[in-house]
Amino acid sequence: MAAFNLTTSDPSTFILTGIPGLEAAHIWISIPFSIFYIIGLFGNFMLLFVVGKEETLHKPMYLLLCMLALTDIGTSTSVMPKALCIFWFNLKGITVGGCLTQMFFLHAVSIMQSAVLVTMAFDRYVAICNPLTYATILTNARIAKLGVVGLIRAVLLILPLPLLLSRQPFCANHIIPHTYCEHIALAKMSCGDTTVNRTYGLVMAFVILGFDLSLVSLSYGLIIRAVLRISSKTAHQKALNTCTAHICVMLMSFTLFFFSTLTHRFGQRITPHVHIILANLFFLIPPMLNPIIYGVKTKELRDKVLKYICSR
Repeated sequence: MAAFNLTTSDPSTFILTGIPGLEAAHIWISIPFSIFYIIGLFGNFMLLFVVGKEETLHKPMYLLLCMLALTDIGTSTSVMPKALCIFWFNLKGITVGGCLTQMFFLHAVSIMQSAVLVTMAFDRYVAICNPLTYATILTNARIAKLGVVGLIRAVLLILPLPLLLSRQPFCANHIIPHTYCEHIALAKMSCGDTTVNRTYGLVMAFVILGFDLSLVSLSYGLIIRAVLRISSKTAHQKALNTCTAHICVMLMSFTLFFFSTLTHRFGQRITPHVHIILANLFFLIPPMLNPIIYGVKTKELRDKVLKYICSR
């Protein structure tokens, strides 16, 4: 406790309390969190390894899966190491610069992941609706360029958030009731006018991700229309099977994101510990399940993974 009080007196340091009201259960909460994190890291690194080693998987679809795996690793790793330090070692202090950096990477990677999901939906649209031109429209080089565009978009959209907050005066109370530095939590710490910060964050969350979700919905709407026109039952089933994994991942990712965002901004009736646990699970569950979903539903990838696992 003495270390806690000493840290709060430092004006250049914030205190991340972990999960308020459940401090005594931090060790027990860390067990499923660490298991989910390790499973997610193992699954995503396995996917990257197999796709990198197998030349037959050097295709646009698997390149996109590698991008998704990298964003999954990025989001969970932006949050979990610090959270586990709080749970295991009571290391709650984080510098203002470190807090802003964590916030930047966390939100930037999330926006990047949204761009990857949009590109994956477009990939499935071209594969099903224009199969004859798929190889010419979506090449590995073009997918890589789209990935770079998504990365630049994420950086440009998120960079104003830490820059605006870094110019704000922070109140004497530097205690953040959370396991990681999130934009709204930091904005609440400011003693200045944060109208611009809050408005920009809200507009960005709903306009940008709403735009991405609209593109995903449009792509799958066109896919469903094309599938319903297929007369062959076998071809009909095959087309649907190629989209099942993508639909599962996108529904899970966008639903959890909007739920987490809405409860953080408007869920005053939700107890803080429930919100914080759900917010952490948002960065743990998709990274853990995504490689499992694609491994189960994509036969070519599943066979290659099993080849490496069984050969050991």
